Amino acid sequence: MNTLKAGFGRVNITPMMGISIAGYYIPRNADGILDELEINVLALADDSTRVLLINLDSLGIRAELSRAFRAHVAEVTGVPADAIFISATHTHTAPHLVDGSESEKVREYLRFVFHKIADAARFALEDLKPARMGFGVGEAPNIAFIRRFRMKDGSIRTNPGVNNPDILAPIGDVDERVNVLRFDREGAQTLILVNFASHPDVVGGCKISADWPGLLRATVEKTLDNTRCIFFNGAQGDVNHVNVHPRGGDLNDMFIDFDDVSRGYGHARYIARVVTGGVLQAFDKVEYVDTDRVRFAQRIVNLPSNMPKKKDIPEARRINDLHKAGRDSELPYTGMLLTTVVAEAARMVLLENGPAAFPAVLSGITVGPVALIGIPGEPFTNVGRRLKEAEGYSLILPCCCTNGYEGYFPMKEAYDEGGYEARSSRFKAGVAEQIIAEGKQLLKEMSKQI
Repeated sequence: MNTLKAGFGRVNITPMMGISIAGYYIPRNADGILDELEINVLALADDSTRVLLINLDSLGIRAELSRAFRAHVAEVTGVPADAIFISATHTHTAPHLVDGSESEKVREYLRFVFHKIADAARFALEDLKPARMGFGVGEAPNIAFIRRFRMKDGSIRTNPGVNNPDILAPIGDVDERVNVLRFDREGAQTLILVNFASHPDVVGGCKISADWPGLLRATVEKTLDNTRCIFFNGAQGDVNHVNVHPRGGDLNDMFIDFDDVSRGYGHARYIARVVTGGVLQAFDKVEYVDTDRVRFAQRIVNLPSNMPKKKDIPEARRINDLHKAGRDSELPYTGMLLTTVVAEAARMVLLENGPAAFPAVLSGITVGPVALIGIPGEPFTNVGRRLKEAEGYSLILPCCCTNGYEGYFPMKEAYDEGGYEARSSRFKAGVAEQIIAEGKQLLKEMSKQI
């Protein structure tokens, strides 16, 4: 028996010029628009339950603010807050949604988004229509790359630079699977949910852009008539777009940025086209299932804090003070190594006096035999791989930066190896493994409801 309904809502949240842009440890202010920022919402319902899958073009939304957003949407729509899944694409060319900012423009933008997210959710619920769901998996090869490398001297570096002769080998493998959910509706647009894992840090510069996730949505909708597309990023904490050993035309439409990373708007467009290719591989051959159950759940986990050693605090304060004063040139580092040292120092200063642990929310939504699991930060690829192995489901979609944006979740061995992600993470070694275990338990509990 199929009782599933699906609806879609979309609103524009492109900000005013001059607003600060998040994503790097250097100041940037918006001076133009390459493409629009959006909130996209997929509403799903059975005869008794409604859920909202909300995605924003934003770097991330911290847990406290995410709770406020969910409470507001719940008040406006009547959907329980635990049934609301708010995820950020993690684009690095959008404002960071930060509560209590000193910037009036950021505060104004936050108020704007606060109301717009409820509008988009309401639009999606009003659009609910009978639907049949299909699911499938395509592939997007050679556009996502592990960004952590072992160097010839034995050290570990994140983004060591294109054609760096000291690179020995990447640490890990990417997951090139493109997960696709298709919702065919009676007399209405077909809705497409796409899940793929890679950092949206391709564009760079000071112009507003949704990066490749926004271009992906537009490309899918141009390619497949009468469709609407929503995207959820996967386990991308150690994955980005940088091919450190390019050949032929791999660097077309790209430039080498301040941190030794190759970037370019044309390359973001290319990634969108390749991922669209993965969508097309699955779209016509999805496995359709009758769906009469939509369920939701969440699990609060306490993640131990990566507090610094007392002996490291003086140097951390010195680095942090120099960076805040705009005096990075006085530090003996360049490129991504400078970013790593600055981020590590900021983490040490922040956590000098604790707390000892951080509560975090793992969120789950199931639609028939398909599950989405929301992770409140940036998990490494192997977190996503391990969660996809959970039993009881035909397809599992890990979604990063969901119902919180609390930092990196590196695998345990990364803390011994080093690199930007582990050195900057607010969480102790073992956090990824804890999320895997707790996530699998959440999925197991939800599978009993199928």
